[in-house]
Amino acid sequence: MSTGPGAPSAPAPNSDHDTVSDDATATASARGTAPGIAAGPAAPPRKGTFSSLRIRNYRLFATGQMVSNTGTWMQRIAQDWLVLSLTGSSAAVGITTALQFLPMLLFGLYGGVIADRFPKRKLLLLTQSAMGLTGLALAGLTLSGRVEVWHVYLVALLLGFATVVDNPARQAFVSEMVGQDDLRNAVSLNSANFQSARLIGPAVAGVLITAFGSGWAFLFNGLSFIAPLTGLLMMRTAELHKVDRVPRSKGQLREGLRYVSRRPDLIWPIVLVGFIGTFGFNFPIWLTAFVYHVYHQGAGTYALFNGLMAAGSLIGALLAARRASSRLRLLVGAAMLFGALEITAALAPSFWIFAALLAPIGMVGLTINVTANSSVQMATDPLMRGRVMSLFMMVFMGGTPLGAPVVGWVTDAFGARIGFLAGGVVSLAAAGLIGLVLARVGGLRLRIDLRRGHQHLTFVPRAPEGAAPSGEKELAPAA
Repeated sequence: MSTGPGAPSAPAPNSDHDTVSDDATATASARGTAPGIAAGPAAPPRKGTFSSLRIRNYRLFATGQMVSNTGTWMQRIAQDWLVLSLTGSSAAVGITTALQFLPMLLFGLYGGVIADRFPKRKLLLLTQSAMGLTGLALAGLTLSGRVEVWHVYLVALLLGFATVVDNPARQAFVSEMVGQDDLRNAVSLNSANFQSARLIGPAVAGVLITAFGSGWAFLFNGLSFIAPLTGLLMMRTAELHKVDRVPRSKGQLREGLRYVSRRPDLIWPIVLVGFIGTFGFNFPIWLTAFVYHVYHQGAGTYALFNGLMAAGSLIGALLAARRASSRLRLLVGAAMLFGALEITAALAPSFWIFAALLAPIGMVGLTINVTANSSVQMATDPLMRGRVMSLFMMVFMGGTPLGAPVVGWVTDAFGARIGFLAGGVVSLAAAGLIGLVLARVGGLRLRIDLRRGHQHLTFVPRAPEGAAPSGEKELAPAA
């Protein structure tokens, strides 16, 4: 990653390894209208879905994360249900979620500076240990029968502070384990790992909560961090890809913000995931409200809903792992479809129609996350990756403290369906507007062709003034 203005080492987004190629960016580069967006070579041949797992260090990392992620999902289900049981309020669930992500909003960029400055493996040993301790603390309070809602709020806040450093360090550490060639595949497999755990964790949590209470799910989560800590300790440091650490100096935070502000291929995906993360990903609020208030079911149904979303997300992650490139056109299209699906689910007339829509919502939501994540990582200079990814995660997750209380209040005041509908409308509108902005930045316009055998909707370059429209050259369709 570039270390500031004029740094000659910053790779173009579409270098030999970086294939963030889309219609808007390619055209903008050709016309010279958007510096920092470069047209690259054709997409590389597809790799195997699990190609990153041939690397020993990454296998250790992925195995540990699988166990830990299962515990994390168990705690999420147990935490949401515990708060709802203690208060009966969707807004209280929203406050818990907001507190967990508030540190990311306030201090997320500083976490990226720390991740760029210190060895990431050592940082992860510290942050993963701290996150395990929060789970054990909540388990002790719950199993002793002394838990109160403010305890859950406090633990959520402490977990959020650990996440401030853990997230950018973990995101940037992937490239050190697998190198640039396998980075996109590893990012997708990380998401598949997380979503596979999401299939197991909620199911196990539902059984534990129903049979024994929430405390045992918290205990499992605390102990599950032994696995990633063991994996990190067993890694062969000599096999890690060397990345120069950024020396301590003034202005590193502003430097990262300036770097992103000059790159339309970075800033607009980050803005889009910010809107969707703030208003479209409030599933703990909506799903608990639908289970509790609309369908009058228990924790098992809540686990079922999360499992259905996880199944769709896992499919989306595995498809993303096979994809050779990450196109902004795919990101915008997936975001628009995501909003439309949320609107449809909010208006679903029956339990089973609502449940059936959760899998495609999960699949498209995961496509948004992976496409944006890999696009941003591949287009960023390694020396800036911690700061850029901290901004990405701050916007994606840090918007939750702003959105979750609002969405929780709307859900409580107007009902679960209106709350879910509002999130879908905002996501759809944001995707449409940002899609138009990207097209304009890239010098594109939408062409409609209703003739049989032709692509009906196509983005094509704007014809220069005085040029004949017939001379337009259609851009390649997205992969």
